[in-house]
Amino acid sequence: VQLQASGGGMVQAGDSLRLSCQASGRFHNSYAVGWFRQAPGKEREFVAATKWSYGTLYNDSVKGRFTISRDTAKNTVYLQMNSLKPEDTAVYYCAAAPAIFTTTTPIKYWGQGTLVTVSS
Repeated sequence: VQLQASGGGMVQAGDSLRLSCQASGRFHNSYAVGWFRQAPGKEREFVAATKWSYGTLYNDSVKGRFTISRDTAKNTVYLQMNSLKPEDTAVYYCAAAPAIFTTTTPIKYWGQGTLVTVSS
């Protein structure tokens, strides 16, 4: 299984970005998929995740601003990020696991990171 993330960039505070993560290989649509982020000097933190049979989970810091969605026909998960803040600056990683997750421990597959930079 390979996860290919894209969509990062440099924006100003208040702007929006949409990240995409396309899965390929022997990927099961029953998997939970989601996003983590890692800012310089900080640990990787959970952002959002979704699983068809469970629903969605969000980090409190992004609730109401970020929306995770999934197109199973395209094996792609999206992260719509609105009202971006400088503290959202980080490398964003997509991830997949058999069960819903909020930590890195159960992650089975990682995508490469995509950098999001939000200037004030």
